[in-house]
Amino acid sequence: MAGPLAGLKVVEMVGLGPAPFCAMLLADMGAEVIRIDRAGRGDVSGLEGTRFDVLGRGRRSVALNLKRPGGTEAALALIAQAGVLIEGFRPGVMERMGLGPEVCLGNNPRLVYGRMTGWGQQGPMAQAAGHDINYIALSGVLNAIGRHGEPPVPPINLVGDFGGGGMLLAFGLLCALLEARQSGRGQVVDAAMTEGSALLAACLWGYKAGGLWSNERGTHLIDGGSHFYDSYACADGKYIAIGAVEPQFYALLRERVGLLDPVFDAQYEAAAWPQQKLRLAEVFKTRSRADWCALLEGSDACFAPVLDWDEAPRHAHAQARGSFVTLDGVVQPAPAPRFSRSVPAQPTSAVPAGHHTEEVLRDWGFGADQLAALQRDGVF
Repeated sequence: MAGPLAGLKVVEMVGLGPAPFCAMLLADMGAEVIRIDRAGRGDVSGLEGTRFDVLGRGRRSVALNLKRPGGTEAALALIAQAGVLIEGFRPGVMERMGLGPEVCLGNNPRLVYGRMTGWGQQGPMAQAAGHDINYIALSGVLNAIGRHGEPPVPPINLVGDFGGGGMLLAFGLLCALLEARQSGRGQVVDAAMTEGSALLAACLWGYKAGGLWSNERGTHLIDGGSHFYDSYACADGKYIAIGAVEPQFYALLRERVGLLDPVFDAQYEAAAWPQQKLRLAEVFKTRSRADWCALLEGSDACFAPVLDWDEAPRHAHAQARGSFVTLDGVVQPAPAPRFSRSVPAQPTSAVPAGHHTEEVLRDWGFGADQLAALQRDGVF
């Protein structure tokens, strides 16, 4: 194993979305992540072929039937050797399986027990079903995303599941691991997507309190309200993105594009933005995206082409940095961030459930007699 987390053992209870994303982040950084799958289950990703399950990359799979005698004990034996446990079930599910924090920390006092939910472990909503859109709706974030006068727009599931969910959990796990180095004691990390998505918007909460932000979406500096921070269609139907917020960058944009009309002088007057936006949209429709790239890309005009899934990996900047990797024919983001010394190895593709069951159990100290008994009892 290579990377800054080499030597860390992680057990992941199979799940969807943010918990697997968190496990992927740790595996990308060199942690040994063992996924406990459900014996006989299909591919949880819903994809035809595990190689397309990017969130499942970089770890080995153990498929256990936790309803069979000895199944829970086998899982506990793995968890007892781990530094981190990741689970993404509704509150109480792990406890009903006999794998709750009290039991696991009793066996392994240094364990960092990571819990990923939408609403959190407690509270009146804790047991309700939900998805990313519901969690970010409750946190106030969804209301801020979209065009003025139109309904809020779901930002795919990036804000709740992945930014405010899996990434927040990964941060919490690493914080608890650092604390355990000093105290010698593990603890439970309760990561809720409602709170994580609110935290991602911390800057905007400050703006709102300071009178620089309102509840009217699509009317502000950086939410598509201004003419200098938005995306525009080009003559060929492709799009470009402009983010010239600072006066010096805005001045360069005007110079390069030829925005000499005095109507563009009042950069920060919100009342003038709708007219300025219409005029700027007319200008950008006069040339193709490639023409605008030739004129603006790489300058301080804060410009970029809006690339699709096929174009982004082929861009010269992504190519130069190796921002994407191809695993088993599937193009996907490379591990990030970068490290000057403890460089992670390239990840491996996801595998079918139970692909490494016997191998992992042997590696983690199960003897031949134990393996035979587990197999005889239908645990795997």
